[in-house]
Amino acid sequence: MDGERTQDVTGTAGGDGRTDAATEAFVAHRNLLFTVAYEMLGSAADAEDVLQETWLRWAGVDLGTVRDHRAYLVRITTRQALTRLRTLGRRKESYVGEWLPEPLLTAPDVAEDVELADSVSMAMLLVLETLTPTERAVFVLREVFDLGYDEIAEAVEKSPAAVRQIAHRARNHVAARRPRGTVSRTQAQSALDAFLRAADTGDLQGLLDVLAPDVVFLGDGGGVRQAVLKPIVGAAKVGRLVAAGIGNIAASGWSLAPAQVNGHPALVVKADGEVDTVLALRVADGLITGFYAVRNPAKLTHMLKETALSR
Repeated sequence: MDGERTQDVTGTAGGDGRTDAATEAFVAHRNLLFTVAYEMLGSAADAEDVLQETWLRWAGVDLGTVRDHRAYLVRITTRQALTRLRTLGRRKESYVGEWLPEPLLTAPDVAEDVELADSVSMAMLLVLETLTPTERAVFVLREVFDLGYDEIAEAVEKSPAAVRQIAHRARNHVAARRPRGTVSRTQAQSALDAFLRAADTGDLQGLLDVLAPDVVFLGDGGGVRQAVLKPIVGAAKVGRLVAAGIGNIAASGWSLAPAQVNGHPALVVKADGEVDTVLALRVADGLITGFYAVRNPAKLTHMLKETALSR
């Protein structure tokens, strides 16, 4: 939730100390709550809605009965996100083409927290999509935010013993599907720089040299903008697709610039000053292993200014 949206939510706070204390606690943990909701949903817009719902419930709580404001707020946010996650699942079933998470323009400090950056990467968010809603909530709260099993049990309304089993199952599921290894900022930036050099000079071989043999290209136009409807796999196919896209950008007079998206290097295509495409990259062993091209206009609103995330 950005600052302006938060002000709308908490702007009704009056002069009584109880409301001011509730507002203070909510704002103090706002970035954490947004991050929890976003990692559970993969959608910034839905995460913002969850935070609005969290505030409405938090504003009615008797703070005298709450021992730990942070834990209580996380619990409300988790429950609201779980409800919304089940609704989103039904929406995704009718989505046109591939569904990709909503990209966020992030500050440099997100990239500096390697575990946080990994957890919000496009690749990891897609892995989390393969979990059930409860598994996803438990995994995020345990593995990313290091909450205790008792706290998580209250948030997902399960017993601590059940939560331990769910966490074990989710951890194994993610381990089998997550991108191989973590990549340093230097490695990722080097791969992006090599890609840009090859693109600028029209060096197709140079472009192919920076792509992994099994590189995958995913596109998300949401049925509104043109995008590949199915994954494109293999360096030769992806190389030709990307080279053609860069050629079209140059011919149209559009701009292609690097940016930090979800804590990782990415490229942003702008047409007449407006964001047209976000091209997030996944890197492993110095090679680009994945492209995530988000073109659905409804998913590009959080590319206008940096979003603060925290653990």
